[in-house]
Amino acid sequence: MAEIPMSEDARDTYSTLEVARLLGMAVRSVQMMVDRGELEAWKTPGGHRRISRDSVERWREGRRSGPARSQPIPRPASAARRVLLIEDSTHYQNLVSLLVKQHLPGVELHVADDGIAGLALAGQLQPDVLIVDILLPGIDGATLITSLRSHPQFSRSRLVVVTSLDEAGRAPYAFALEGVPVVHKPQLVAQLPGLLKAALDATATPA
Repeated sequence: MAEIPMSEDARDTYSTLEVARLLGMAVRSVQMMVDRGELEAWKTPGGHRRISRDSVERWREGRRSGPARSQPIPRPASAARRVLLIEDSTHYQNLVSLLVKQHLPGVELHVADDGIAGLALAGQLQPDVLIVDILLPGIDGATLITSLRSHPQFSRSRLVVVTSLDEAGRAPYAFALEGVPVVHKPQLVAQLPGLLKAALDATATPA
């Protein structure tokens, strides 16, 4: 990815917007990475956030090296349907697990609690459906969805997004949410089982 031009006196730093463009993320996701200490940042006397270029490069290098690429797990024709939940909240992990057991017995649920682990596990499992939170550690859900769509092996997988963000809060991630059903977490119990069943039914239909 091309470097973003910087002024001579700012060659060692990026603005939040520059990092967002460089990493292909929403600005809010970069802000969260700074808050979690994944990127080094400080504020100028004028109140503008500056992010260390070195810390951005370290993050990118860590993502490139990442976990070792796993081989896909073979799937016999009679195997259970696979759903991958990518969600960092233990509460919602447990709630989705309960809903799947109650409404879709026999479905195989797998869980990843950050975006990078979720992307790796998706490649390994080749799930029928992915349930993705937007605000995730590592990489946000919108960036993860964009990455999945760029790989042909996920062309038959269906997506469902779950989020605590209201419609206004989702606006920065709209580039990835077009055509994807979105469940507001307060409505999870009422809406997710039906959407998940519809998504699984869709993957069972020959393309």
